[in-house]
Order: sequence, then structure tokens, then C-alpha cells
Amino acid sequence: MMKKFLLILFIVLPFLAQLAILPFVNRIGPIILGLPFLHFWLFLWIVLTPLCTLGIYHLQKSKGGLH
Repeated sequence: MMKKFLLILFIVLPFLAQLAILPFVNRIGPIILGLPFLHFWLFLWIVLTPLCTLGIYHLQKSKGGLH
């Protein structure tokens, strides 16, 4: 049950973070690493999305779903 929840979370989280939450983070301040907050948020999820995909891979591999 927990693995199924994590699988769904890893699938939905990047979508929500990059599209659904975007109107709420659409602001200039604070400036993080010299970037407006919106740009920092998008670049952060460019890095985190492959990590979610890696999590999906490991969950599927542990289930025996991949060869």
C-alpha cells in the first residue's frame, strides 16, 4: 500500500509543482541565487523531476515490473 502511494506521489508531484502551483509562486521576490523566485522554482523542479522518475524506477524494479 505504501509503495503504491509513493508511486502515485512521484508521478503527480512534478506535474503539480510545475503547473498547478505555478500561479502561487509567480513572483519576483525573494531573490534566490540571483534568480527571481519563479525561475528558481522552475530550475529546482528541472533537477527534482528526474529524481522522482528514479524513484518510480526503483519502486517498479522492486515490484518485479521491469526486466
